[in-house]
Amino acid sequence: METDTFPDELIDALVGVQRLVRRRLRPQIAPQLRGAEVELLRLVVTRPGIGISDAAKELYLAGNSVSTLVNQLSRQGYLVRETDPADRRAARLMPTPAAEARLAEWRKRRAELVRGGLSRLDDTDRDALHTAIPALRRLADTLHEEAEQT
Repeated sequence: METDTFPDELIDALVGVQRLVRRRLRPQIAPQLRGAEVELLRLVVTRPGIGISDAAKELYLAGNSVSTLVNQLSRQGYLVRETDPADRRAARLMPTPAAEARLAEWRKRRAELVRGGLSRLDDTDRDALHTAIPALRRLADTLHEEAEQT
């Protein structure tokens, strides 16, 4: 049964977990990257060759904001801009081996951190979280679709 406070409680819990994971892992991996930089890196590693405008659309950021992030990440050696062969005016973003290694390390440490937290929960709580994953993904898809329509 859904209460009036359920949406806020759900978001607060999800954001709280995400914030704590970031705070715990950030000091372990240098140089530190901002949240938007990490999101862009994750997107480019997942979708190598994505264009700046498509990345902006996917991340719900302005194109010039993504361009700024690309410039910063390129200077740090994490992204490479390549000319789009289909449209020489457009750039395609490619991750560098340093970006892929950094994200792999982040994922490994994140999994270790969360695995440790999960191990301190009882079976009922772990099962409830596991069961909720498909519903959370569907919620994310629904919110994404709604954002695309606006």
